[in-house]
Amino acid sequence: MWSDLAPHWRLSPEVVFLNHGSFGAVPSVVHEHQRRLRDLLEAEPVRFFVELYEPMMDQAKAEVGAFIGCSPEDFGFVLNATMGVNTVAASLELSPGDELLTSDQEYNACNNALERAAQRAGARVVRASLPFPVAGEDQVVQAITGRITDRTRLVMVSHITSPTGLVLPVERLVREIQGRGIDVLVDGAHGPGMVPLNVDSLGAAYYTGNFHKWVCAPKGSAFLHVRRDRQAKMRPLIVSHGANSPRKDRSRFRLEFDYPGTIDVSAWLSVPEAIRCVGGMMPGGWPEVMKRNREMALLGRETLCRALRVEAPAPESMIGSLAAVRLPDRRQEEGAPVKYADPLNERLVSRHAVQVPIVTYPAPPARLVRIAMQMYNSIEQVEYLAEALREELDIR
Repeated sequence: MWSDLAPHWRLSPEVVFLNHGSFGAVPSVVHEHQRRLRDLLEAEPVRFFVELYEPMMDQAKAEVGAFIGCSPEDFGFVLNATMGVNTVAASLELSPGDELLTSDQEYNACNNALERAAQRAGARVVRASLPFPVAGEDQVVQAITGRITDRTRLVMVSHITSPTGLVLPVERLVREIQGRGIDVLVDGAHGPGMVPLNVDSLGAAYYTGNFHKWVCAPKGSAFLHVRRDRQAKMRPLIVSHGANSPRKDRSRFRLEFDYPGTIDVSAWLSVPEAIRCVGGMMPGGWPEVMKRNREMALLGRETLCRALRVEAPAPESMIGSLAAVRLPDRRQEEGAPVKYADPLNERLVSRHAVQVPIVTYPAPPARLVRIAMQMYNSIEQVEYLAEALREELDIR
């Protein structure tokens, strides 16, 4: 049931894998590239960090910056988007009574980072309730901007929401919110490689995104972009040698973010190879990759809606490579799962060998099934999932 591009990955043929959105998957070519970098590092570790690392990092950042639409001077690599959000939250200067605005469709870990920053300062986190099903972008903009007050100091918005897979109108949100003098932090965990991205044009104070998801780079590769007028107060979570470096040839921001100390930097240095590898799988490059994955997600959503006899919960204009569909509410008699968040998830894995997330949203017993369509997937896999769901949910 795999697509003809599936041999580029090392995914198990025993599993129908429709959950690329959670942790991504690395093509074999990129995996081997990372292995060679690790071999180079271990062959002579001192020479690697003293002589080779900085020019390799400079080259990697130049290529990555071109891909995400920004200068190498304005972003640093981080391990994941959650780390990017934590970095911004830890650098905020808050006062008692200040408010940090987020939403109920934001990733839980990122909301936790805001909660911690707020607790330390005596501030508070406010959650806007986003509609789902949703009729269009206007509802999202109104839901978020309607919760802004004169105490709002930062608004965090997802570029693509994790539980529902909605592509939010971040351009409109950034323009309107920052027009009120309030900084915006875009959680772009799913942005790079799923939707066209030009960070400079977007103009958000902060943007953080993963490369290990839709770019298919190794785990531990992500970025944090900080607009230049906000860099002076931004510090990495790991304070290292760059904090008091006497060098004048680089900005303090870059000195601190580009070298956090002794870590395995092979994931960061492998991002350009992932960009080349995945983009090269289609004749039209990345635009065609994103178009193909989006078309498959829309077709997969249509397949699920038809099988489950439900309506599509969002307009096509708000869908990228992720698509979520409402399921019947969870039944009490299903019992507690062993490993997964929902018993249905457990049964799909154990009985049907299907990996796909079952998401509780907005609150129990309501739940969704969310498919993620990468180039190794096929519509036949979604059809198989649909039949498994009909069987498990007794839909006749």
